[in-house]
Amino acid sequence: MEKLLSVAIPCYNSQDYMRHCVETLVSGGEQMDIMIIDDGSKDRTLDIARELESAYPGIVRAIHQENKGHGGAVMTGIHNALAPYFKVVDSDDWVDEKALSQILKLLSLFHDEGDSVDMMISNFVYDKVGSIHKKVMKYTFALPAGKKIGWDDARRFRKGQYILMHSVIYRTAVLVQSGLELPTHTFYVDNLFVYTPLPYVKTMYYLPVNFYHYFIGRDDQSVQESVMISRIDQQIRVNKLMLMGTDLRKVRDINKHLCQYMYNYMEIITVVSSILLIKSGTPENLRKKKELWGWIRSEYPWFYKRIRRGFFGNFLAMPGRAGRRIQIILYYAAQKLFGFN
Repeated sequence: MEKLLSVAIPCYNSQDYMRHCVETLVSGGEQMDIMIIDDGSKDRTLDIARELESAYPGIVRAIHQENKGHGGAVMTGIHNALAPYFKVVDSDDWVDEKALSQILKLLSLFHDEGDSVDMMISNFVYDKVGSIHKKVMKYTFALPAGKKIGWDDARRFRKGQYILMHSVIYRTAVLVQSGLELPTHTFYVDNLFVYTPLPYVKTMYYLPVNFYHYFIGRDDQSVQESVMISRIDQQIRVNKLMLMGTDLRKVRDINKHLCQYMYNYMEIITVVSSILLIKSGTPENLRKKKELWGWIRSEYPWFYKRIRRGFFGNFLAMPGRAGRRIQIILYYAAQKLFGFN
């Protein structure tokens, strides 16, 4: 049977949870191309990957590489993908099997009709430890459901309503065409993975099913605030690469709706970088915040002026220790209101 969906599962010391991730994906059968990418693990990750490869021949592949970080593992997946569509699933996350079946039926229909889409979007669930009511990220109102659309058909996305790695399946050829190149040994590259190919997306399809379960709760997880602060240089690096890699003024010439969405995404990434630097409270990180904004002002004055005029830019400009306290309070209020991490 012809492959439809390649899935890269970056794994580093994932022995305790990777099996569950893979077992939810193999329900897709022979149409799945599942790559377990062992990124130089020090535990039994590679052994388990090979066990799963033997248990599901022709569906699961174990790929070993020297440690390159999350971005390096994703790039290995792209370079080795066998299917026309590509998705990343982190090893501590999992997918809903019924939703996967619906997605594969749609991808098969597109393939049989020779009428592919560049990006498929579905809902994802914030599966937070201890939370009774799981928050679901939906794209209702922003994206018409159940039909192929372009950016002109998309409506305004709410603040916090962003297309993340968890919600997106890209056509593999779009990732290649975009020239996507994720840096090695760097966290938070999922933002680059989603953001960089967007100007190459002409067609989309939103299927409103709760497909991806995004696990939140491990103490060492990269999205834990304390961990993000400890890795702030990597967050800043991704922030800068996103600005350097895509000229939003050229995107505006392609489609103003797409440009607005990408600007909003870029804005929130910059705000997150700034607030984490403020929250750390160290003189070094406050200096880094000043340097980041100085760099933006020098290299991207149009973006600097626009973000400074906006809601977030105004409160980030508050001076002094009292200003920083107010910034953190307002950030948490915005976080709760808009729903971003």
